[in-house]
Formats: sequence, C-alpha cells, structure tokens
Amino acid sequence: LLVLSLFTFASGQTKKHKIFIVSSYHREYLWSQDTQKGVCAALIEFGFLDNQEQADEFTKTDYVESSSAILQKSWMDTKRMSSKSEIAATVSRIMGEISKFSPDLVLLGDDNAANHIGNQLIDTNTPVVFWGINGLPLRYGLLDSLEKPGHNVTGVYQSGYPRECLEFLKKLAPDIKTFAILSDDSETGRAKQKDIENLYKSGKLQLKLVKTIVTNDFDDWKSEALQLKDEVDAFFVVNHNTLKDKTGKPVDQLEAGAWYLRNINKPECSDEKQFVQEGMLCCCDDSGYNQGYEAMKIGYRILKKGERPESITITAPGRGHFIINRQRAQMLGISISEKMGVEEYIEKSIALEKGVTDIGK
Repeated sequence: LLVLSLFTFASGQTKKHKIFIVSSYHREYLWSQDTQKGVCAALIEFGFLDNQEQADEFTKTDYVESSSAILQKSWMDTKRMSSKSEIAATVSRIMGEISKFSPDLVLLGDDNAANHIGNQLIDTNTPVVFWGINGLPLRYGLLDSLEKPGHNVTGVYQSGYPRECLEFLKKLAPDIKTFAILSDDSETGRAKQKDIENLYKSGKLQLKLVKTIVTNDFDDWKSEALQLKDEVDAFFVVNHNTLKDKTGKPVDQLEAGAWYLRNINKPECSDEKQFVQEGMLCCCDDSGYNQGYEAMKIGYRILKKGERPESITITAPGRGHFIINRQRAQMLGISISEKMGVEEYIEKSIALEKGVTDIGK
C-alpha cells in the first residue's frame, strides 16, 4: 500500500494544482465581478473546480479546495489605494502571500497586478498569466514580443472597441455630430483616452472630438462635464474609479455615475458592460468575462497540457455584446428598434437604484 501510495503521488494523480489569483481592484468593482465569472467558468470547464457551488465559495471567500486544485485570491484595491506608498505596501503583502502559498500558477488581473506583481515574478519558475491589460502589454517589460513572450509570463489583453462604441451610439442617436471624453486620471482611463484620441486623429471616427477631460478631482470632473454638456452632442464616458473629493477621499464609481446621470442629459457610450450596468446608455463590450475565461484557459494549457508560457502568443479575445440600458434610453427619449443592432439589454441603472446611502460600501 505504501509503494502504491508513493507511486500514485509520483505519477501526479493526487497532487492538486495550486493557483493564486491577484486582482488589481476590489470585490465590489463590477468589472472584477465580470472577470471572476469568466475565470470560474473556465475553472469548472477545465476540471479545476468540481461544481458551481465551489465557484460560489471561491468568489465569496477568496479560497477553495476542490478534488484537483487549491485556489487563493488576493486584492490590490488600487482604485482606492493608489498612491505609490500604498501600492508598494500592497505588493509587499501579496508577494508574501504568494511565497507562503507556493503556487503552480499565478493569474494577474488587469494593469496594476500585471505591472507590479508581474515584475516581481518575471524569470522565476512560476508560470504567470495576465488578463485585462489595456492596449498592447509590451510596456511593462514582461514580454519580448506578442508572438513569442520569451519569459514565464503570457496572457490576454484588451484591444478595446471604442470605434464600435461610437458607431453604436450614432445608431441610437443619429443626430449627434460631436463628443467629449470624460475620464479619470488612472492607468486604465489614460490608456482608453489615448486610444480614442488616436482613432480620431487617424480619421477613423464618424464624430468630431471636441475635448478630453482627464482628472482625478471629482469637483473638476463635474464642473467640466457641466460646461461641456452645452458644447457637445454626446460623451464617451470611460473609467471614473479613481476620483477623489476635496478631502482626498475616494469617490465611489456609482456615486460619480449617479451624479452624471442626474445632471447630464446627453447620450453617452462607454466601452464595458459594467458602465451600462451602472447606467450609461450603451457600449460595445470589451468583455471582462472573456478576459477572465481566456486567461484561465491558458492556465489550463500550462498546467494540464504542459505548454510553456514563453511560447504562448499574446492575444485579445473577441468583443462582447452591443448593450443598451433601457432606463437611460427612456431618460433621454431614445426609442429602440431592431435596426440598431442591440444584442443585450440592461433594464435598470445600478447607480440610480442604489441611492446615496448605499454608495461607497
């Protein structure tokens, strides 16, 4: 029996894969909830979790053990704890957790995890897979090239669909001709803002870009939006998760969104489902679900197929749905027809539904 047990362990039949996941953000962030659903779907499909109940437990507690894997998750919370000293302390904490856990695979969700944790793990023996980097992920020094990463790091990135978002908005509101960008001053917000501006400069957009607002000052964000609503026909609202009030306290995304929805009566698009759930009019979804799913699918190729991350090409998953928020459409007097190409409907605005007393929890 002892010989059989040793043989079984040596052949790998009882060894459980240890997977550690780092999110750049926090549990309540809608994008992170969407990526978690994609990761969990892949964990079940590829045999790392036994059932949906284990996925629910992992989502709730950040830890689960199945018949074939042990999973742990940690949060950086960089939307709200974004100073250099806060990020440095967070990186130190998480690297300690990773060392103690001794994983067979590390998944890194979004830019800050990929950059700050990824650069601690590059050229180690631990395979690393990232998701959610905005734009081409070469700038963090983790890859030799997209085709041949060359190190122990690979993953998927967000190519973004801003042109498709604006074209969809034009279908919903055919009379619009001009727009402004409204963004926070975050790694994510700046990347998206630059992508939209580059498309405009290259003549690939139907609408005229009048102005770009990039700030983390909530008062400035509001005053600029109020001024611009009389100068433009529409807005492209991207991330607004690192805004701070006059005391330096982080402003919750839904608080900012609720203010916008109550005070700006112009149609807007965004680039992710989370913002249409929040209450923005529409998007061509750069799907968080697809990001999480495809990253874990690569993890499966590494852990169970024996592929090496340095030879797995970096790719961007395809787009998600064309999505519209019915409540916002009604607020703006927009009638929805089949010719608009809507593929998914969100019925209500989370930001307006939650109310001020719930915001920020």
